[in-house]
Amino acid sequence: MNTKTVGIVIGSLRKDSFNKKVAHFLTTIAPKHLTFQTLEIGDLPLYNQDFDEEGSPESYIRLRKEIKALDAVLFVTPEYNRSVPGVLKNALDVASRPYGQNAWKGKPAAVVSVSIGNISGFGANHHLRQSLTFLDMPTLQQPEMYLGDIANSLDEQGNFNDAKTVELLTSFMNTFAEWINKF
Repeated sequence: MNTKTVGIVIGSLRKDSFNKKVAHFLTTIAPKHLTFQTLEIGDLPLYNQDFDEEGSPESYIRLRKEIKALDAVLFVTPEYNRSVPGVLKNALDVASRPYGQNAWKGKPAAVVSVSIGNISGFGANHHLRQSLTFLDMPTLQQPEMYLGDIANSLDEQGNFNDAKTVELLTSFMNTFAEWINKF
């Protein structure tokens, strides 16, 4: 099977982010033909169309180039105020511009929402899916992945302490790998 490179976009910038831990864990249980590259989004200035006309910041150019080289994208995000974090929305905007040069276009995607609460980031998950539809990213529909009560689900090493959750996440990553291969 051909190796596929999956970019990971993490919607949390916090140093000890649960989202970063979940993203790392997912890479350890994924099929071996998938390789992963975490995309840095914390250094992106807020999107400004003037940059497209006057010269884009290096971070814009780097992100767009990295995305174009990927085979797929995995989004792992918390929920802020029933939606996606601003840093994630900004990354979507930066890489979809200038108009007509959408770096995200056609990249198969999957979404994992992570929350300390019981609603499990449902709002963020679906708001993100709405943007991904517009960006022309075929997004894995099933299984949906919402991880709630995350503070009590991970051990100190960032591993899930429940075998059923590991089984569910492994199935999710296997299905995502099959999804990527369709494109």
